[in-house]
Amino acid sequence: MIKFVLCSLLIINMSSVHQYTIAGIEGETIDFEDFKGKYILIVNVASRCGYTPQYAQLQELYDNHKDKLVVVGVPCNQFGGQEPGTATEIQKFCNVRYGVTFPLTTKIDVKGTNQHELYKWLTQKSLNGVQDSKVAWNFHKYLINPQGHLVKVYPSAASPFDVIEMID
Repeated sequence: MIKFVLCSLLIINMSSVHQYTIAGIEGETIDFEDFKGKYILIVNVASRCGYTPQYAQLQELYDNHKDKLVVVGVPCNQFGGQEPGTATEIQKFCNVRYGVTFPLTTKIDVKGTNQHELYKWLTQKSLNGVQDSKVAWNFHKYLINPQGHLVKVYPSAASPFDVIEMID
C-alpha cells in the first residue's frame, strides 16, 4: 500500500508544468512554479507570421486577466523561418509594435530532435497525462490550469480570447 501511494505521488508530480524552468528573453529564469495558482497560456510566437497580430490579443488577455492568468510567449523559428531575429530584435519588436509585457522566453525548438523539455511535456501524453499533440505552426496555444495540468490545446487560428471561457 505504501509503495502505491509513493508511486501515485510521483505520477502527480510528473504531470505538472510547475517542474519546468526556461530561459527568459532577458537572460532571467522563468520558473513555472512561480505561476502556481494561475492559469498559464503558453504560445509559440513569431514576428513575421500571418498570426503575428495575435500578440495584441495576447497582451489584452494578459492585461485584463493577469490576476488569474499568465501568458508566456515562446519565440520559435521552426515554421517558415518566421522568427529569424535575435533576442534583442524580438524583444524590441514585441515592445514597440504590440506593447508586450508578458514573459517571453529565449528562442527555442518546439518540435524535432532539439525540442525543449517544456514542449516535450506539452506534446506527450506520457508526460502531461492528458493528450498527445503536435505543434503545427506558430501561435499554437497550450492552456495549463492553476494546479499545473494541461487542460486544452488550441490551434494557431484560434483566438487567444477563446481561453476566457476556460478561465472564468
